[in-house]
Amino acid sequence: MTSATAGGADPAPPAATRRKSVTGTRRTVAVLFLLPCLVLLGALVVYPIGYSLVRSFLNQSGDGFAGVDNYKALFTDDGIRTALKNNVIWVVFAPTVATALGLVFAVLTERVRWGTAFKLVVFMPMAISMLAAGIIFRLVYDQDPDKGVANAVWVGVHDTFAESSAFPKAHPGRQSPLQPDKGGFLTAQPVRAGQSVALPLVGVAPDQMPGSAKKAVRAAVEPGKVTGTAWQDFTRGKGVGRLGQVDPSELGYPGMKVEAVKDGKVVASTKVRDNGTFTLPAQADGARLRLPASNFKEPYNGLDWLGPSLVTPAIIGSYIWMWAGFAMVLIAAGLAGLPRELLEAARVDGANEWQVFRRITVPLLAPVLAVVAVTLMINVLKVFDLVFIIAPGSSQDDANVLALELYRKGFSEDQPGIASAIAVFLLLLVIPVMLFNIRRLRREVRR
Repeated sequence: MTSATAGGADPAPPAATRRKSVTGTRRTVAVLFLLPCLVLLGALVVYPIGYSLVRSFLNQSGDGFAGVDNYKALFTDDGIRTALKNNVIWVVFAPTVATALGLVFAVLTERVRWGTAFKLVVFMPMAISMLAAGIIFRLVYDQDPDKGVANAVWVGVHDTFAESSAFPKAHPGRQSPLQPDKGGFLTAQPVRAGQSVALPLVGVAPDQMPGSAKKAVRAAVEPGKVTGTAWQDFTRGKGVGRLGQVDPSELGYPGMKVEAVKDGKVVASTKVRDNGTFTLPAQADGARLRLPASNFKEPYNGLDWLGPSLVTPAIIGSYIWMWAGFAMVLIAAGLAGLPRELLEAARVDGANEWQVFRRITVPLLAPVLAVVAVTLMINVLKVFDLVFIIAPGSSQDDANVLALELYRKGFSEDQPGIASAIAVFLLLLVIPVMLFNIRRLRREVRR
């Protein structure tokens, strides 16, 4: 017996045993099973990264060394600088708002009876592809209120407080006593008390007249007052109707505003009745009558959601619609694991719900909130589909982001060197965020 054996030490394990993993599988066998995955990983991830890195230092044709010229273009090309600026906006606002909404939804759904159903509805957009979501929101943001939901709501709210004119196309016809004046119309001559004034207009189709419009009548003369008629001086049919005179089939302009103006000041005003007649007091004597521009303003058509100034916030809104449900589900899972005794103890000590939320719930959820926010940051750095689909061609330059600019440089403008430089730059932006997320996850596992 050797001394090692005599001393009670275990003999060295056989070589075959040392080559086995904890599951008893030989390491060589495990490597063989992993080899297809490693080949795919190398072909689909490692090789493209390496090739993009090398290609970013070559000229556009790929047969010459360009140094860092392609990387200089990242900070000198106007399109790329716009994309950088928009990516900063995306990274700052999209994850922050989506995470905040997810937190609010997760907390509130714990307190409502139908919380599960609400979570399902909020999470449902995650089941929709980016392509489908882009098409949906391209329609939502349509400029025409009859098609776009956003403008339909916006116009409805606007018209509740500021009614649009019913006569945007109305204007004086031939031989009219009215002449243009600052978007409205003004009588060429002053009017006198005891006089009935005719204010004929054309330009509104009979079927587009307001429903309250009635057959126009000539206003009766009233002593000491100025009366008149504002009506649609048009009768269908050739040779039918008399120019400048009220005919039986012609309609009045209900609600149209009439002002009496002296020396540039309004001395009296009134609105036209349903039959087109109106009456002004004695102060209108010697004044000129004006139909102000407010009678003829175009109907409010809403906001240009996909115009240069609003296209990026509009697209961010569609992204938040999709990803707020993702944030809510993760935060709700974290919320379910909070120690309830801490929350109840705070309430017993007199803290209100806002104090409990701000001083206990949010700090305890900080790790989960950080993971959600960082995950969304990585996601928005690569956003492409929504911007490409929602932004129309006229404002796509204003909505540009790095991923879209990479596509445009690589495929539309045939500049693969710059496209590769953008790809490497995006990778460099994503790596620190990924490392931060991995380190935080490892710390959570150790706990």
